[in-house]
Amino acid sequence: MSEEQKGSRWGRWLVVGVLVAAGWGIVHGGDHPTTATSGATPSATPSPDGAAPSASAPASAAPSKPSGRYDPADYAAPVRQYAAEAGVNPQLLMAILYNESYKPHDPELERAWQRSKPEASFGIANMHRAAFDDTKPGRPFAARQWEELPDDRNLAVQAAAWHLHDLAGQLPARPGAPLNRDELLALGYNAGAGNMLAFARGVKVGAQAQSYLDRLHDNWAKSGTAVQ
Repeated sequence: MSEEQKGSRWGRWLVVGVLVAAGWGIVHGGDHPTTATSGATPSATPSPDGAAPSASAPASAAPSKPSGRYDPADYAAPVRQYAAEAGVNPQLLMAILYNESYKPHDPELERAWQRSKPEASFGIANMHRAAFDDTKPGRPFAARQWEELPDDRNLAVQAAAWHLHDLAGQLPARPGAPLNRDELLALGYNAGAGNMLAFARGVKVGAQAQSYLDRLHDNWAKSGTAVQ
């Protein structure tokens, strides 16, 4: 999800949360902290580009039904699986899940919010419909629908991994920026491919993109620990 309007959206999430809690009794979303024990910043080693799907990896794991409190580290196994399938850095994929865990990820709450704001994102990776539909053709989840993301967290992880793969394919071999490829891919996930390419050319990162990047750095160590 874009960093734009995040503050006002969070206030509206609280209002919707109150309404949903009244209707369903309890909201199961949210995350809880984990301890950082390794690494400090994204690796400067390039993520693999143009990787083909692994011949041995299953097309999709069994649906992961949301239950109880959400901690991205609980999804380390699908992160490793789908990062390998898409040829991206699993630590980066996990760090993005941490970055996107700021809002509740209860399926009913997500749908209540989407009914009032149709362009809202879905799933634990906060993916918009257009991004999902652009990513899925020719992929193992090509027959799946964006509306399934809140109910199948493994699908959300898989789609995010392949979206990062597609962003990586657009980066120049030698970006003319002080940012490494993982940082650029995270900004592309957050702000879109156009902004990512601008940052790769050396355009100064704005305040909102820098905030996302700062959170990526904060989440980097525990993300590495989670996917070990």
